Amino acid sequence: MSLEGKVLVAQGGGPTAVINQSLAGIVLEARKFPQVSKVYGAEKGVDGIVGENFLDLTQETTHNLEQVALTPSSALLSTRSKPDSKFCHEIFKVLKAHDIRYFFYIGGNDSADTVRIVNEEAEREHYDLRSVHVPKTIDNDLMINDHTPGFGSAARFVAQSFMGLNLDVKSLPGVYIGVVMGRHAGFLTASSAIAQKYPDDGPHLIYLPEREFNIERFLADVKQIYDRYKMCIVAISEGLTDASGTPLTISLRKGKAVEVDAHGNVSLSGSCALGDLLTEAVKERLGISRVRSDTFGYLQRSFLGCVSDVDQHEAREVGERAVQMAIWHDVNGSITIHRTGYYSVDYRLTDLSEVAGRTKLMSDEFINAEGNYVTDAFKYYVRPLLGSGLQSPAQLRAPRVPKRCVTCD
Repeated sequence: MSLEGKVLVAQGGGPTAVINQSLAGIVLEARKFPQVSKVYGAEKGVDGIVGENFLDLTQETTHNLEQVALTPSSALLSTRSKPDSKFCHEIFKVLKAHDIRYFFYIGGNDSADTVRIVNEEAEREHYDLRSVHVPKTIDNDLMINDHTPGFGSAARFVAQSFMGLNLDVKSLPGVYIGVVMGRHAGFLTASSAIAQKYPDDGPHLIYLPEREFNIERFLADVKQIYDRYKMCIVAISEGLTDASGTPLTISLRKGKAVEVDAHGNVSLSGSCALGDLLTEAVKERLGISRVRSDTFGYLQRSFLGCVSDVDQHEAREVGERAVQMAIWHDVNGSITIHRTGYYSVDYRLTDLSEVAGRTKLMSDEFINAEGNYVTDAFKYYVRPLLGSGLQSPAQLRAPRVPKRCVTCD
């Protein structure tokens, strides 16, 4: 028999373009069940739970929820807090005080770990609670999942950005380096490959954190492409490391101070350091004057108007499926996405221990032997996730007019 009581939903970690689809899916689906008395939303994730900063989403209109679902970023606001057992005990105390019987946390692997600890706390206290982790991350690095909600839209943005950059650099040739998010997994950076339509199109080189980065090989690769096309477009992951496993932002700075976040991780997207360092190396070592770089930073996460319809639909469904699993099947776990064809998916419930605190990396079949590009297998994998209506650039095909002057003043 299903539990009677309240539902609590929260969002954690970095925002995405479709995370509110999952929120709307949970709220609207939960409101259908008579055993659910209220649906609460916690502002600022687990911090909001401990602080009891709740919104009564039972009283939110369906129309506005649908509008919020189409809006990027975290409507409930988010947090980077990574709760330990003591923190999760405080979370449980609040859940119990408010008669929360269903807890849904939308987030990445750290969020899955939070759900796992809270669930264990409830079991120790013999408190009936159903806790379900709902997947979200642009990095696409959750174990068991074929892919994660948020990734498709971010990948679409990256692919379209490199389409435009390719056209720009063709017009005024030089070297361009784009730094894309991805501390440990290179899925998002790899998605730039979809921008390549014609043989001389960029990105010509793609470097991923799954392979060690060697500055000498990088410069040789850039020179080879530049000598061939008089231009070179490079996509690199922010999480590149050298042979010793040291982040490139540290090894290239040669002892200079670097910024770290609250968890002690080196700040990768918080500055343009990596792009600037590589730009300087290309200019000085290869003698190429026109070299530019950009760090995409937050742009790829919640860009309004660049959203994959496939991503939207799946983000909504994982929220709905989480509620159905918790209420119909009376279970805890993590909702995971599984590809069943080209292109279809299925949603399953996976034990939290298989997802929590673990990172999925790109498989070897997705990366070329040289470690500086992706394979057709990856393109086949990622293309349907970008959704429909992806614009494709065109170029002039008119014949050239024969020259009449051997030399011109």
